[in-house]
Amino acid sequence: MKNKVFIDGGAGTTGLRIHERLGGRDDLDIITLPEELRHNVKSRQEAINAADVAFLCLPDAAAIEAAALCTSRHTVIIDTSTAHRCAEGWTYGFAELPGQMRRLSTSRRIANPGCHASGFIALVAPLVAAGIVKATARLAAFSLTGYSGGGKKMIADYEENRGELIHLGGRQYALGQSHKHLPEMVKYTGLKYAPCLSPVVVPHFSGMEVTVPLFAKDAKGGIEAVKDCYRRAYRKGTIKFVDDSQDGGFLSSAALSGRDDMEISVYGNKDRLMLVALFDNLGKGACGAAIENMNIALGLDPCLGLKLGGGAQC
Repeated sequence: MKNKVFIDGGAGTTGLRIHERLGGRDDLDIITLPEELRHNVKSRQEAINAADVAFLCLPDAAAIEAAALCTSRHTVIIDTSTAHRCAEGWTYGFAELPGQMRRLSTSRRIANPGCHASGFIALVAPLVAAGIVKATARLAAFSLTGYSGGGKKMIADYEENRGELIHLGGRQYALGQSHKHLPEMVKYTGLKYAPCLSPVVVPHFSGMEVTVPLFAKDAKGGIEAVKDCYRRAYRKGTIKFVDDSQDGGFLSSAALSGRDDMEISVYGNKDRLMLVALFDNLGKGACGAAIENMNIALGLDPCLGLKLGGGAQC
């Protein structure tokens, strides 16, 4: 029997991409509502409770309301909004955290990680757990993201206004240091303090590059200890350690566009390090992670239907 899937908010960027990705799978039945019933609460509630997995691709407040519509003990809710990432009773959907794969396999409430948070957590969490970076460290991060992360309005701004200022360079935002991903970045790395985060929208559709600069004195054992930690942490799964992913001395934030895996690298010297995570903000940073979480919750191969580069394996 095929598993039934419903996407609540399927007209948004994330919802459309998930629908597109799942549409080609013969092990799933996608529950769809007629256009006139897409916002009807009763119809949505029936669809959510009839599904084996319901993706919530909605703004935070709407996602909280939609989650409350689920009364079925059987339905797995995967919320792609920020609403439940630090909430009690919800499992954070980052399978690479210690023990998280087991938790996800039995959870009925899964909160999909944020894109900037995914790169930061992948870089920092193993180092804090291993004692290489202190939990009291005050870190910084800058993150380059494709404009698709801003949703339909931002996509339209970039694709319909060619030649204007937005196409001449990156645009930094969240300047007041109140980015909505900060709480999960603290909670799931084990840090005591939120990092100084500098997110930057760049003029390409998708792709992401999260960088955490680190003085070697703040990494116990230096660059080799950091590399060894990543090798141990990411032996299998959709995150892999790559000892050198440079292209002629450059790193492109679009390098893994269209893929669902993530590459972790370390650069620098005996004094200063650069920890770098390359992935797709719509892949491992959103839709790919959501599909991976669905696979785990349904007891399937975690990598089923994912678009992975060489070396990534579940």
